Amino acid sequence: MESQNYIELKNLEVYKLSRQLSTIAWKIYCRLSFEDKKHIGDQFLRSVDSIGANIAEGYGRFHYLDKVRFYHNARGSHFEAFIHWFELLFEREKITKEEVETINGMASILLVKLNNFITVTTKKARENHDKV
Repeated sequence: MESQNYIELKNLEVYKLSRQLSTIAWKIYCRLSFEDKKHIGDQFLRSVDSIGANIAEGYGRFHYLDKVRFYHNARGSHFEAFIHWFELLFEREKITKEEVETINGMASILLVKLNNFITVTTKKARENHDKV
């Protein structure tokens, strides 16, 4: 019997948003030239996909602090993807200003949700530690 508070990974807002951004990143990647894919696209796509992958792996862990470690990795991948690679794609004129505005809005929301997710999980870890 499932816990009343349990949310399946696929229904978790922070995960769903990370997957939406992965879908957009894939579309950008697919239209890049071979050279652009090799130099910037592969790393951009890998870092965006890593956000959701780390959320999923952390969500599947048993101990709260183990979960938080993966959520921190997801946040690091977020910074790599959207502060480094995404900005380089724009500077090198591989994406439009409209795409930047749309994706930056989604990425900002994801970062807030991810930080809140880390905070809540860390709080639960402290609460459980106090009970031991």
